[in-house]
Amino acid sequence: MTSSALKRRAREARTWMLDACFPLWSREGTGGHGLFREALDLTHKPLDAETVRVRVQARQTYVFTEALRLGWESERSERLVDMGVATLKGPARRSDGLVGTRLDTGGDGLSDAKADLYDTAFALYALSRAARAGHEEALATARSILKSVDTMMVDIEFGGYAETLPKGRQRLQNPHMHMLEACHGLHVADPEGGHLDRAGRIVKLFTEHMLDPETTTLGEYFKPDWSAETGEAHDIIEPGHQFEWVWLLQRHAALTGEDLHPAIPYLYDFAVGTLDEDGRALTSVHRDGRIAEASRRTWMQTEALKAHLAMLELGNGEVCDRRAVESFDILMDEYLTPEGGWIDKFDEHGQVATETMPASTGYHVVLAFEELLRVTDV
Repeated sequence: MTSSALKRRAREARTWMLDACFPLWSREGTGGHGLFREALDLTHKPLDAETVRVRVQARQTYVFTEALRLGWESERSERLVDMGVATLKGPARRSDGLVGTRLDTGGDGLSDAKADLYDTAFALYALSRAARAGHEEALATARSILKSVDTMMVDIEFGGYAETLPKGRQRLQNPHMHMLEACHGLHVADPEGGHLDRAGRIVKLFTEHMLDPETTTLGEYFKPDWSAETGEAHDIIEPGHQFEWVWLLQRHAALTGEDLHPAIPYLYDFAVGTLDEDGRALTSVHRDGRIAEASRRTWMQTEALKAHLAMLELGNGEVCDRRAVESFDILMDEYLTPEGGWIDKFDEHGQVATETMPASTGYHVVLAFEELLRVTDV
C-alpha cells in the first residue's frame, strides 16, 4: 500500500508529462528527415547538430509510446511513434541488419555505422514498446535485429555480447543491463519469442561475473574474459547502476516467477548508503562507499526512485515510500523544469554543469514516472 503523499506525487508526475514534457519534446524535439533532435538549449529551444545518436531516436520513440498509452493527443503520439519506428527500421540499420550509432541530420543515413550493443538494446526496447502500442512493423523489425545480433554479436566463448564491433578491449556491464531491459520489454510484446531465456543468460552473467563476491557490489568494467579488472577500473562503481539493477532484478523475478535474486537487498542498501544527506544520488564511489565523483545527473535520481519503488513493492513499506517521495521531490524541485525539460547535470557544489538539455534524459524520467504511476495505481 502506498501513502497518500506518494499518490499525490504520482498525480503531479502525470500532469507534468501530459501538460509539459510531451508537448515540449513533440514541438521542439523533432527536426527534419523524420529525426528526433539531440538536445535543446537551457531556454528549451532547439539546437542544430550535424548528427544525432541512434539511441536518442530509440529513447524518444519510447517516450511517445508512453504518451500514447497515457492518452496524450493520440494522433500526434502515433505519428511520432511511427516516425521513430521508421528510423529504426530503415536509416538506422546497417546492411547486415545491425543498428549503427549516429545518423546524419541531412538525411544521408548513418554517419557512424559502428555497431554498439547499448544502442542496439535501446532500439529493441523502443520497438518492443511500439509493438505493445499496436505498431504492426515494430516486432518484425525487432526480430530482424535480434537475428543479426545472434549471428554477429554473441560471445560464444565467454558469454554475453560484444559491446561493439569491432570488439573493444574491455567488457562492460551497462550495455548488457539494457539488453536485459530490452528482453523484458520484448517478452511482454512477444511472450512466445524466447526472450526470457535470453534475459536469464544475462542475469547468469551478472551473477557469475559482474557481481563482486566480496562486496556484493556491481562492477562497470571487466577484462575480455569477464575476469575482474584491477585498479580504479575495478574499484570505482556507480550507485545509479546499483539502483537500476535492483529494479531490473525485481522485474525479472516478476516476469519469470523465479525467486528474487539474493543480491537485491545488498545492492540497494549499498546504493542507499551513498546518497547525500538529502537523498541525492551521486556519480561514483569506491567499493568501500567513499565518494569518488560527487557531481550528479538526472538519470541517477530516476534510478534511485525506481529502486525505492521496487523495494516498496517487495514489502519494505514506510521507509521506501518515504525515500520515493524524497527522490521525486529532488527530481521535481531541482532537475525538472515547469516547461517540460530538465537540468541534466550539477557539479559537486550544486551548480549547473551543462549548457544543453539532452533529449536522451527523457527516457529515464518518463520511465521512472511510468513506474510511479503503476506502483501507486494512479
